[in-house]
Amino acid sequence: MSGSPARGAAFRGGPLGPRKSWTELLAGRVKKQKYNPERERKLKDSALQLLRYHQNMNDLLLEVEDPQCKKLCLSKLIDCDSASAYSDRSSSFIGSAFRDQALRLGVPVGLLSARVFACSVQQVCMEPSHPVLLSSEQRKKLSSLLEIAQHLLAHNMFSRLTFCQELWKAQNSLLLEAVWCLHMHSVVSLQELLQSHPDTQTMTMWLFRNLCILCEQIDASSPSSDTTNTMLSGFVELLVSRGFQESWNRRPMEPEKMPQVATDVLQRMLTFALDTLDADPQVTSAYQAVRGWCSVYSGHVCCGMIAVDSLKRFFSHTLTQILIYKPVLKVADAIQMQKEWSFAKTCHLLTTLYCRVFVTLGPEESVGRLQEVLEMEEVNWKHVLSCLSTLVVCFPEAQQLVKDWVASLMTRAFESCHLDSMVTAFLIVRQATLEGPFVFPSYADWFKQQSSVWGRS
Repeated sequence: MSGSPARGAAFRGGPLGPRKSWTELLAGRVKKQKYNPERERKLKDSALQLLRYHQNMNDLLLEVEDPQCKKLCLSKLIDCDSASAYSDRSSSFIGSAFRDQALRLGVPVGLLSARVFACSVQQVCMEPSHPVLLSSEQRKKLSSLLEIAQHLLAHNMFSRLTFCQELWKAQNSLLLEAVWCLHMHSVVSLQELLQSHPDTQTMTMWLFRNLCILCEQIDASSPSSDTTNTMLSGFVELLVSRGFQESWNRRPMEPEKMPQVATDVLQRMLTFALDTLDADPQVTSAYQAVRGWCSVYSGHVCCGMIAVDSLKRFFSHTLTQILIYKPVLKVADAIQMQKEWSFAKTCHLLTTLYCRVFVTLGPEESVGRLQEVLEMEEVNWKHVLSCLSTLVVCFPEAQQLVKDWVASLMTRAFESCHLDSMVTAFLIVRQATLEGPFVFPSYADWFKQQSSVWGRS
């Protein structure tokens, strides 16, 4: 019988003798068969397939390594649980070990090293003390791995593409800071990692969720505060540069996936911020995340890292999206609720966001964008009018620009009998006058002044 005790004992290594290793079993078969090139090719293909899928890499290496040569065991050479894993072994020695094992497996050394390192990075990220940040001990272990990976890269013994693909297989346990460290140490860039993901939508959501958590840490007082700010700035630089770069200025071989991913993530972050602020925010983790994200619009985060043209396109797009966010309010609602949308009554974080956008665009371009959006899109009147209040209060040079805009609207209304222009003009004036006579003439004074102009015309 197949389940007899004697047979089971032989299989486990009992009275009938010790269990033979996989290497010994294969060696015995090779002696009994003639050399067959086609069979050798199929065997190598099978080994490659085995490496690419879901086996335990450490177990596989233990099977093919000589138990007597403990010093050459790759799983020990890159032992993430050993703080001294790298200190007493040179990179060249580790490279030699990879070559030997790749030769024994019959696979490219770059593929083998990429697989082993992907497993090692995953081990570093296991049981994190923070959703996106590494602990000091994890940073130390990862730093040792990165030094070895840099050596392998320099000697053409490391496949970036395979490494990226293997990392994404365990993306739910992959920490954002680990990804950032890979980028900073030039092992694989952020762009390489993002472009290598097989599912764009899944990767977009992964990055969005991680950025939200990262943004919660921006104002936190901790030893990692410099790291969080640097990471956020780096991700924003990549997303804005790729998402709002002129199409003619893109690299010839750059796929279209990256610009789309970049704009999608940035749009999700802005929508998340506006949803949170629209829900009468309290001091919650979501509100903290929005505060952190709003900091990316400040000059010290964006300016100097991103091309001016790309930065302006990003800010102009942001202003447009704010103005057309959930356009559910009608003009009648705006007239009734206008007093609640003054500068003093608007959420401080929203007025801060407006101001940072205006600083980059300048008052003239900001007023022009307001005018264009009102003419072309359905708008959120709360955002349009609170945005206008912020503009005339915080940027005195915008006051005359708004007056000129209103004058052009009234001229158009009278010359072309365009009712929408007249309604828009009156809403703008009413909103500006809410901010007081030092900002804009009172509604009565403005109306008298305009009446005399209309009478002469």
